Amino acid sequence: MASETDIETAAADLRRRLARQLEKDGWLRSPQWRAAVEAVPRHRFIPRFYRESRAPGITTWEPVTPETVGKEEWLQRVYTDETWMTQFDGRDIDWADPKPISNAIPTSSSTLPSLVVRMLEDLDVQDGMNVLEIGTGSGYSTALMCHRLGSESVTSIETDRGVARRAGRALNGSGHTPHLLVGDGRAGHPDGALYDRLIATCGFRSIPPAWLEQVRPGGLILTTLRGWMRSLGLAKLIVTGDSASGWFSEDDPSFMIARQQDAPESLGMVPGPDDGTARKAVRGPELLTSSGSAFMAQLAAPDARFFSMAVDGGPVSTFLLDSVTDSFAVLAPTDDGWQVRQGGPRRLWDAIESAVATWEEYGSPNTAAFGVTVSRDQQVVWLGNPNGPRWPLPS
Repeated sequence: MASETDIETAAADLRRRLARQLEKDGWLRSPQWRAAVEAVPRHRFIPRFYRESRAPGITTWEPVTPETVGKEEWLQRVYTDETWMTQFDGRDIDWADPKPISNAIPTSSSTLPSLVVRMLEDLDVQDGMNVLEIGTGSGYSTALMCHRLGSESVTSIETDRGVARRAGRALNGSGHTPHLLVGDGRAGHPDGALYDRLIATCGFRSIPPAWLEQVRPGGLILTTLRGWMRSLGLAKLIVTGDSASGWFSEDDPSFMIARQQDAPESLGMVPGPDDGTARKAVRGPELLTSSGSAFMAQLAAPDARFFSMAVDGGPVSTFLLDSVTDSFAVLAPTDDGWQVRQGGPRRLWDAIESAVATWEEYGSPNTAAFGVTVSRDQQVVWLGNPNGPRWPLPS
């Protein structure tokens, strides 16, 4: 595969194969989106990227370029249903001499195509609609929307100037000219409003109020809601005037959190061994890592994060710290279960155990049993129906 023509021919074959697979797996459901997947050259949007190494030990990322792995393997990987990383720690990569990367946090990527097209299908667009995308990223999903709706109908906002510049070059090189902006996606883009659809490809702790103002009544907002401990899931909301309401999907596609909403660097004050009041815990720290109960823990303690460590050479304890209210809970093993020590304005473990108990009373349902209602004054996640048990999202 030497020439540019060979690459384009091979890429077209790989796109058709990818589209067939996505259709077979149930993600691609309409001919218009299938045509977009077959037409948009993903390799132009991720000419170089990183994959996670399979080597044991610390997580390491390896560069994948035509030069490092060969053109054929590079192209094959581009058109697999995988998420590929394109930036770490908010810093641009020196692609002249790319090195393996460890001890880094991915901050930009090209999301796996099955999730991209699943969200685009869920967006339920019709010809003539205009869409606001929050998080341009590589520009691949932006290009799919341009193919489906026309460039003039697509506005996309990216917070990182370098990421936006590369996406703009790839889009223009592929014949697409959407409205591209650099800025804080929470503010939307009022000059282009009203929008029929808004799609966010990064996670938010709550729905930014500007989105409600910029999406027309009857329009859709599709975004991942998430917290500092984990993702809550993909929510699809219908806008009605100055409020919106809808449901979570039954699985949990997770996106990187929007940079403006990232957790503070400091976890908060680690409590001393005698701080707080102790009681026997009804449940142990497994609540924080099991999928259903962890969803409830995120709702009940939206500003908290947790870690585990041995204390003074003793057994491993789990620390739950809320850096916003300076509340804490510490779970330590005992001969017959767990003890919890709590302090600060919020009793974190009380709130989590209560939320999990409510979830179990309702039959431990998956996330599709939960919905969210958003207005100017408050945002709540509810279970079963809007009058059921409710938990506020952080404002």
